[in-house]
Amino acid sequence: QVQLVESGGGLVQPGGSLRLSCATSGIAFGRYSMGWYRQAPGKQREVAATITSYGGANYADSVKGRFTISRDNTGNTVYLQMNSLKPEDTAVYYCNAQPGGPFFPWGQGTQVTVSS
Repeated sequence: QVQLVESGGGLVQPGGSLRLSCATSGIAFGRYSMGWYRQAPGKQREVAATITSYGGANYADSVKGRFTISRDNTGNTVYLQMNSLKPEDTAVYYCNAQPGGPFFPWGQGTQVTVSS
């Protein structure tokens, strides 16, 4: 059974930081490029960052320089370090396989709210 469980979200002030975690099970984690996605109110889900099996990363222009994606292939976990947060980063954040390939069932996501 495939499980993707996101955690680490919360309420932070602009300029603050959060670290999100995505714990996976039931997949050959080390074989997949993974990504973090986010969905803001009134907008469709978009990819924020991706990471290959070996750790190569790509970022959306909107988060480049502020977010860092990483992975632990032993613990089957993907992380997203979020710094210098802005109100426009407010969204529900999800993890999944990278775009261009098949997706796993979506988890519940974790809410990130950036507000003063």
